[in-house]
Amino acid sequence: MGDLWYNKSMKVLAIESSCDETAAAVVEDGVRILNNVVVSQIDIFAEYGGVIPEVAARSHLEAILPVIHKALGDAELTMDDIDVIAVTHTPGLLGSLLIGTLTARMLAILWKKPLFAVHHLKSHIYANWLGREEVKECVIPEFPLVALVVSGGHTQIIYMQEHNKFEIIGTTRDDAVGECFDKVAKVLGLPYPGGPSIAECARRGDAKKFKLPHPQVEGLDFSFSGLKTAVLRAVQAELGVPINTPSFELAEKLTEQQQADFAASFQETACEILLEKLKIALRDHPEARSVVIAGGVSANAVLREKVAEELLGGSGTKMDKTDDLKTRELRVFFPEKRFAGDNAAMVGVAAYYEMLVGVEPTDPYALDIAPRSVIG
Repeated sequence: MGDLWYNKSMKVLAIESSCDETAAAVVEDGVRILNNVVVSQIDIFAEYGGVIPEVAARSHLEAILPVIHKALGDAELTMDDIDVIAVTHTPGLLGSLLIGTLTARMLAILWKKPLFAVHHLKSHIYANWLGREEVKECVIPEFPLVALVVSGGHTQIIYMQEHNKFEIIGTTRDDAVGECFDKVAKVLGLPYPGGPSIAECARRGDAKKFKLPHPQVEGLDFSFSGLKTAVLRAVQAELGVPINTPSFELAEKLTEQQQADFAASFQETACEILLEKLKIALRDHPEARSVVIAGGVSANAVLREKVAEELLGGSGTKMDKTDDLKTRELRVFFPEKRFAGDNAAMVGVAAYYEMLVGVEPTDPYALDIAPRSVIG
C-alpha cells in the first residue's frame, strides 16, 4: 500500500455524516481542497429547536449520493481519479453515522479503494491544516501542541506530541459548551442553533450586566450544566418570577435589551471558562509550541478575541511580556470559519496524516460505527 501515497498525487474522497450535515469533499495531498460540499439540516431542525436523530438519518439517506456526485462532478473527477476513501465512523448519532459509513464501505468495495475510518474530533483538529496553501507564507501547527475542541457535542483539551498521537487531558463532566449555548438560547427565546443566534443577539448587549458563576471543577475538566442553570435562575430573578416558572414561559417576558444583556453575559462567561482551562493546560505543558482551537464554537468571535488578547497580547502575532504565557513562542491557530463546523474536507486531511504515519486501511467488510468513543 505504501507506494499509493508516496509516489503520486493522492486524492481522498471524504464523507462526513456524524450529526446533521451531509458532506463530501475531495482533498489532494492533504492541503488542496478540490471540492467541499455541505448540505445542512439546520433549516429542518430550527423548527424543533434541536436535532431529531431519526429525521437526521432520513435526510442523510436522501442527500448522501447526490452530495458525493456533486463533489466529484464539480471537481471534474471520476472514481478512477480517487485513490482513497475516508469517512467519519465515530462519535456521533447512530443513524447518521450508519448512512455515511455504509456508503463509504460500498464505494470502497465497488471501486476497490482503500478505506480509512476517522474519528470526528481528530477531523476537527486537522481542520486547522486546511486552507493554508492559500496563504503566501504557509504556516501550519507545530508539535507538541495543545488543542481545545469545542462543539455542540464535545468540550475537550487534547495534547498531541506528534501526528496521530492524542491524549485527552481535560473534558466536560456534563454538557458540552455548544450544547450549553443551545439550551441558553432556548431559555432566551433565540433560534436554533444557539451559538450563532446568541453571538448575534449579544452584539446589542452589555457583557458585564449579569455576573454569572465560573464552575469550580478540579484540574482541566469542564462543567457547563451549572452555568446553564445559573442563567435560568438569573432570568427568573430579573423578571421577578418564582424559580418553578417553566423556562419556556420566560422568553416572552424579556425585553429585547434584557435578552441581549443575558446573551452577552453568558457568552462572555462561557468563553472565559474555556480560556481559563486552556491557560492552565498550557502552563502544565511548557513544551507546547502551538495552540489549536477546533470545533463549531471556534467560530465564535468573542472566543477568538479573548484567545488573541490573552495568549498573543491582542496582536495575533507577537507576545506581550506581561505574563508567563505571553513570553513563550506560541503559535495560535483557528480554522477558517468555513471549516469550523462539520465538513468532509477536515475528514480528508485527517485521513491523509493517518496514512503518512503508517496507519493501515480499514477492512470495509469489518468497519462498524461507535456512536460514543474517545479519541486515541
